[in-house]
Amino acid sequence: MLAVLQRVSNASVTVDGEIKGQINKGFLILLGVNSQDTDKDAAVLAAKISGLRIFTDENDKMNLSLEDVEGETLVISNFTLCADCRKGRRPNFINAARPETAEPLYELFCSELKANGVKKVEKGVFGADMKVELLNDGPVTITIDSKELIK
Repeated sequence: MLAVLQRVSNASVTVDGEIKGQINKGFLILLGVNSQDTDKDAAVLAAKISGLRIFTDENDKMNLSLEDVEGETLVISNFTLCADCRKGRRPNFINAARPETAEPLYELFCSELKANGVKKVEKGVFGADMKVELLNDGPVTITIDSKELIK
């Protein structure tokens, strides 16, 4: 499972002109589910993200977690994160999980964030054409691969 994590002041996702999810201070998470991912990937990744200390404290040091700042999350499914661009000019998405596998893992990841103390977990619409807006704070952008956490 691949996550692109952006620390934001606010973010929202719109589908067909209607806001489906919006947050204030927290993380916008673009989530890609690989064909080899399991429930363990979702659990480990959610635990890591919920505990990351990348919000600044009173000394302007990245030392606070989502829980510390009462942060929120907006999770957007994004199969294109699984793109293989090694050959040619057109990305290959063969490593992305099929929707019938990816959607339950996406939902599990969101549930695991809540289980790890994230009070507000907003979501996009799985498989939809989404328009995402954000105000990146920092900017702070981090990529995490669940396979590197499980080793």
